[in-house]
Amino acid sequence: MGPMETESRHVSVFIERSADDVYRYASDPAHLPDWAAGLATGVSTEEGRLFADSPMGRIEIAFAPPNRFGVLDHELTTPDGTRTYNPMRVLPAGDGCEVVFSIRRRGRADPDFQQDAQTVLADLQRLARNLDRGGSRR
Repeated sequence: MGPMETESRHVSVFIERSADDVYRYASDPAHLPDWAAGLATGVSTEEGRLFADSPMGRIEIAFAPPNRFGVLDHELTTPDGTRTYNPMRVLPAGDGCEVVFSIRRRGRADPDFQQDAQTVLADLQRLARNLDRGGSRR
């Protein structure tokens, strides 16, 4: 693997709410359209599987099992069958928390990689606005 395949960027926001509160909200698929517009505009469950309407078409989303460590990792399956693993964490930070999403380059050119980072940042900022008392990015 070359550097274009292995580069990651960690995008984060700080939220003035407890990590437990943020994890509970962000892990509920019903809330995805409220904060993750870059991922999902509508969500449905069919035979125990989660699907969403997205800019990529209808996708399947599989989240990490509920846990006490703030792990919100998820795998997306696009209409063509491509699977993408996305690391995401809610980390306690004093009275609040930090939400971190790791974006992997996966061979994308700089403009596409930059756009992905901007889309994720906008989603995380929307999550912060929905939950905290002033959603600031650091």
